[in-house]
Amino acid sequence: QVQLVESGGGLVQAGGSLRLSCAASGLTFSRYSMGWFRQGPGKEREFVAFISYSAGITYYADSVKGRFTISRDNAKNTVYLQMNSLKPEDAAVYYCAAKMAGGSYHFSATYDYWGQGTQVTISS
Repeated sequence: QVQLVESGGGLVQAGGSLRLSCAASGLTFSRYSMGWFRQGPGKEREFVAFISYSAGITYYADSVKGRFTISRDNAKNTVYLQMNSLKPEDAAVYYCAAKMAGGSYHFSATYDYWGQGTQVTISS
């Protein structure tokens, strides 16, 4: 049974930082590319960041480029999202997702497995 478990969310002031983690089990993690998505209140789920299975390729949404960094540790079956200079508009539930291959990295439908999400709240 595949499980993706996010952690690290919480309440932070605008301008602050958080690091999200996503621990994977039940799959050969090193074969899966990973993505982070988020869904704010009243909004559709949107792409945030992507990292290839080998960590050689990363992509970011324009809204987070230069502030967020995605990374992974295949030995720990974990993907991370370092979020700096947080803004009120970054507040959302953040989800990690795993995809084997194929399809565009920024389309949620191309991902095979999803976590339950972790809440990020920004105080201004």
